Amino acid sequence: MMTRMATDATVVLVHGAWHGAWCWRKVVPALDDARVANVSIENPSVADAPASLSDDIDRVRLALDAIDRPVVLVGHSYGGAVVTGAGTHDTVRHVVYLSAFALDEGESVMQNDLKGGEGTKLGDALAFDGDLIRFDPQRAIEFFYHDCTSADAQSAVDELKPMSAAAMAEPLGAVAWRAKPSTYVVCTDDRALPVRLQRSNAARVDDVREMPTSHSPFISRPDLVSELLIELARSSRA
Repeated sequence: MMTRMATDATVVLVHGAWHGAWCWRKVVPALDDARVANVSIENPSVADAPASLSDDIDRVRLALDAIDRPVVLVGHSYGGAVVTGAGTHDTVRHVVYLSAFALDEGESVMQNDLKGGEGTKLGDALAFDGDLIRFDPQRAIEFFYHDCTSADAQSAVDELKPMSAAAMAEPLGAVAWRAKPSTYVVCTDDRALPVRLQRSNAARVDDVREMPTSHSPFISRPDLVSELLIELARSSRA
């Protein structure tokens, strides 16, 4: 877990499947420059795979316990499930879904009532290996990073790790978007999470924004991501 100190509400960043806290490294400097405190979480479902969704939620809630100011809690992709479960914590003032799963109670990333994912080819890039799900590195740029520079895309591919299958299948308990103000960011050039599926998720939250990016705007357009998070951090102060 990496921590940055600043002012206003603290932004807590939760990565998605196969990724790590490293994926926010182009966003963090802008938050630092704006003096917005931020914490980047390492999900056990990747860092210590195989681990459960509950383990990821517990890791985030432990970090929230240590923060003595309001929090803007951000989840990317699978990380949306994590922030949905952890976001009921008292310190959380706002939840942000960045092309993410805004699940309801009893739903999982693999099994839910969300519409719009029909026909996705993402499964073609997955390989199930016991308790782990591996992502084909030869397909990662196609699905995640097609609008990134070649150097940034390859650097990201080199960082990918196996993901816990159990975490993707575990049903959710607590549901933060029912209790907390929430923003959904639809990435309109996303080839991993279909736009129709994103909009199905977005229909569950208060505020919907759009970014003309791939599934990884924190790499291709960190300026757009940081600007939004700075805005929400400053509007969520005590």
